[in-house]
Amino acid sequence: MIRLARPKDADGILKIYAPYVANTSFTFETEVPSVQDFSNRITSYLINWPWLVCEIEGKIAGYAYGSKYRDRTGYQWCVECSVYIHDDFRRKGIATALYTALFEILKKQGYRNVYAVINLPNERSVQLHESCGFKWFANYENVGYKLGQWKTVGWWQLTINEFSIEPAPPVKFSALNEKTIEKILEKAI
Repeated sequence: MIRLARPKDADGILKIYAPYVANTSFTFETEVPSVQDFSNRITSYLINWPWLVCEIEGKIAGYAYGSKYRDRTGYQWCVECSVYIHDDFRRKGIATALYTALFEILKKQGYRNVYAVINLPNERSVQLHESCGFKWFANYENVGYKLGQWKTVGWWQLTINEFSIEPAPPVKFSALNEKTIEKILEKAI
């Protein structure tokens, strides 16, 4: 089942995320957040962007969310995305299902571009994003330092809405019609 994340999901989500923080440079976060901090993060993100979880037999199998791209007003039609899957549930189509629902919601909100930032090398993530329609457009060489190495990140872009003259600002996630969200989530998986 794909559903909206809740603050009480923080512990289950951290079980997926913490190993990435501690053992990889796939995220540049260097300290594992507390459950309370992560709960607060979920609550604050859900004001503006969707945060989805896939739950299987009471266990969080994966999650995906949107987040701010840049601060300037001219960038407001762009959003970043992230997806993480529990090791026990890899290669089951969960990331694609989460992203499909996430992008449909972001589209309804009025976003135009979704960006994925992938710490390289990460062939699995590159394949996932390209299979979802993302196109590579840039590498930022040696942009971050973690675990004793300078890291390069690649940027991928997915256009989800047409570009129009005088576009309305994106709708905050918290203001989006609940029935619209329910319909999208019902179609997922």
